[in-house]
Amino acid sequence: MKKTKNPLVSAVITTRNEEGVIEDLLKSLKSQTYKNLEIILVDNYSTDKTCEIARKYTKHVYTKSPERSAQRNYGVEKSKGEYVLILDADMQLEPEVIKEAVNLTKDKTVGGVIIPERSFGKGFWTQFKVFEREFYVGEDSIEAARFFRKDLFNKFDGYDLTITGPEDWDLPLRMKKSGVKMARTKSFILHNERVFNPWKSAKKKFYYASGASIYLRRHPDVVLSHGNLLFRNVFIKKWKRLVTHPFLTLGMFFVRALEMSGAGLGFLYGLGFKQTSSQA
Repeated sequence: MKKTKNPLVSAVITTRNEEGVIEDLLKSLKSQTYKNLEIILVDNYSTDKTCEIARKYTKHVYTKSPERSAQRNYGVEKSKGEYVLILDADMQLEPEVIKEAVNLTKDKTVGGVIIPERSFGKGFWTQFKVFEREFYVGEDSIEAARFFRKDLFNKFDGYDLTITGPEDWDLPLRMKKSGVKMARTKSFILHNERVFNPWKSAKKKFYYASGASIYLRRHPDVVLSHGNLLFRNVFIKKWKRLVTHPFLTLGMFFVRALEMSGAGLGFLYGLGFKQTSSQA
């Protein structure tokens, strides 16, 4: 792929009823120091003002279903950039993110870029999710690349449509196993947890885990390297943070216990459903 001095970057955003957060993301994209940028929003039949808000910032607003992976792949298909940046509606970018990512890919061995995340939000339970995410900064096995060379994205057929939830990790892992190098920005994505609800999160984990068997079979080494569902190895690695903040530690593990219970039940449900379907 021919390189230009300031290559076009396509930011692909997937949405469904995100009127409360989408404008913050769009404003952060417009505030990037790197200006050769197009914004593509792929909506999943929102019933609120998501698309109306988006059209104030971009003419590239499309509709696609059924899931996030299909939306993302469709957005990349519609894009014209040499690079694609995959975003969720509840994110905001620090001003230098895209500039850093483009500079990192000047190394021809780099095909993807990890942008670390910091969480923020409101409410009692949110503080525990914010605390948890602080452990993951700098952990390549947990943080997933979301900035890619478009030619490589297409070479690996984008996101796997049969995976919902772990698809964020599946694509970069497939690339890495083929020798593609991942880099990392110093600037952050800010993830708006809004008013975090652990019970809703557990329900979401159930849904994602019900179809996770493909991911587990494809990347068992990576999954096992994280430790057990509740106590990830990164918590041992950064144990001093746990000891220093006992209240946040207890709250975090309570939330994780709920989430992982949902994930475990979802995984078992998925296995049972597939077994029943295969016998039908």
